[in-house]
Amino acid sequence: MTETAAARVRFRDLKPYDAPASLDELRGPATGMVTLPLRLRWVPGERTYDVGETGGARVVYQAVLAEGAVADQRRFLNRERLIGLWPDLNLDQRVVRLWEGRFPQLRGLAWPASL
Repeated sequence: MTETAAARVRFRDLKPYDAPASLDELRGPATGMVTLPLRLRWVPGERTYDVGETGGARVVYQAVLAEGAVADQRRFLNRERLIGLWPDLNLDQRVVRLWEGRFPQLRGLAWPASL
């Protein structure tokens, strides 16, 4: 590996992630339509998803876990829905380590642990 490659710092390595003190703080909707602000979901056009459907919920939860502050997590995430979706979410390993380190209920549920 060259010196340049070894010294490279990636944004993902410095980006801070956030999590609430308790999963009980997550009182967002488990069903229904949710519209994410652009700062959480960086896509043009409509950013409204049905969190009652697995596909829509995955998009919302992945975006909020990766981009959201605790206030966003409280607003958009639901405790029981998060626990149910956790094995199917595609998340940066730093997010997984943060959340599983803080919440034992999530440990061992994420997809890499099941391989």
